[in-house]
Amino acid sequence: MMNSSKQLLLFTAKLGYQTRTFEDAARKLGVQLVYVTDRCHQLEDPWGDQAIAVHFESPEAAAYTVMEALRGQEVSGVLALGDRPAAAAAYAARGLGIEYNHPASVEACRSKLRMREVFRDAGLRVPWFRSLPITPVPEPSLVGIHYPCVLKPLSLSASQGVIRANNREEFLAAAARLRRLLESADIRATREPNLDQMLVEGYIPGVEVAVEGLLVDGTLRILAIFDKPDPLEGPYFEETIYVTPSRLPEATQGQIERCARDVTRALGLSTGPIHAEFRINEDSIWPIEIAARPIGGLCARTLRFSACEADEPIALEELLLRHALQLPGWDVPRESVASGVMMIPVPHSGVLECVSGEAAARATPGITELLITARLHDYIAAWPEGSTYLGFLFASGRTAAEVERQIREVHKKLDFKIAPRLPVEHPATRRLPAGG
Repeated sequence: MMNSSKQLLLFTAKLGYQTRTFEDAARKLGVQLVYVTDRCHQLEDPWGDQAIAVHFESPEAAAYTVMEALRGQEVSGVLALGDRPAAAAAYAARGLGIEYNHPASVEACRSKLRMREVFRDAGLRVPWFRSLPITPVPEPSLVGIHYPCVLKPLSLSASQGVIRANNREEFLAAAARLRRLLESADIRATREPNLDQMLVEGYIPGVEVAVEGLLVDGTLRILAIFDKPDPLEGPYFEETIYVTPSRLPEATQGQIERCARDVTRALGLSTGPIHAEFRINEDSIWPIEIAARPIGGLCARTLRFSACEADEPIALEELLLRHALQLPGWDVPRESVASGVMMIPVPHSGVLECVSGEAAARATPGITELLITARLHDYIAAWPEGSTYLGFLFASGRTAAEVERQIREVHKKLDFKIAPRLPVEHPATRRLPAGG
């Protein structure tokens, strides 16, 4: 136990696997976690976590609620999990006098349109882009649109709603599909901003990588570069495999690191974790987007850190706690073994009826963990409407190529039976038998 007097605010949209890892690290360090979550304030602590209830769609109001709840208490650090919580965390940290990213920088990360504008104004490589209503009038809205292009919601994450269009007909079909998604009850319930707008931009060919980093006094430390070996060419962009260390040439990795630093400076990000996406082709390194938060959910389990092989590795969550609270050990390097994760893709939308092959998959050498997170008998949507996976498959090995091979082979052992969801007949349209 290091310091039982330290208290850290953890802003998170939901409590799950990653928050439990934070809890484990906090107990180890003798730190008290105070959760700030998006839930109804009228519920009396339904999960027994004593969380401060806020609404993340109003980050300034959420910050005020947090400051009122903590009046007279000393807070030593702030962390956020997810894009929506990050904005509220920034406003709260500013009000509490805690070092954190400026709210304007975090807000810019939430809007794909604003991010493109910042990248362009900083002289970074960006495709052509423009904002359009989700119901574009074919003419003149489509004047100046070049193909292939990509349509995106302004604020959703995990590639939800992102669609490639190769011609005018595909563009109109994609716009209609995106409009249906953004007008759906589930999306409207999130109260995300700008649900009546979409971003349209030129498609960038090339391979894609993810970068995990940690900002310390404005200087970016690269924690890992993840290869994404499955092509992300559309028409939808569901991510699947992440593997690190990257197999790209060292010179290319150096260019990615420099571009990541340019991106954080352009946005004015200065402290804490970042997660960024880049495309690489013969022209340049293209920044796709960056978030002022760590890699999402269970994927963080691919990263462990230790000063030497004799030391017990620590998780990314503990590293971030140490950094946020200015405790020693936040600067230890990533362990040398290769690791990877498959976010198990959803082949088609439907109701998950059963899963088989789990025992054989877990018994495969090199597989470190398999978690099926989709619940049986629940409906799960495939991309572009979907944003959640069937589960997560983790592996480690001597090389990134070995890890990728293990993941692909084990995935073949898993079988997911997904049945179509039967249409629900509205009572008003039900036809009664003759004479009924």
